[in-house]
Amino acid sequence: MSTQPVPNPPPGFDKLSKEEQIEYLQELWNQLSSEESEVPVPDWHREILRERLANTNDQVTESWATVKARLAGRSRG
Repeated sequence: MSTQPVPNPPPGFDKLSKEEQIEYLQELWNQLSSEESEVPVPDWHREILRERLANTNDQVTESWATVKARLAGRSRG
């Protein structure tokens, strides 16, 4: 691991358009998260998930693909 300080923001970042800055950050995140098991999950995230799961009922849920298809159909008609 490098002990050299990393410039913040990186050189040239401020010269990018907002769209390019967002794209840069997205690519950076893609590299960081390529190994999901190495991405730390804060305890407060886990607590929120536990709370939400505890508050769900036993009703039938739909997959994201089903919901997305239904919404896409709604926007066309």
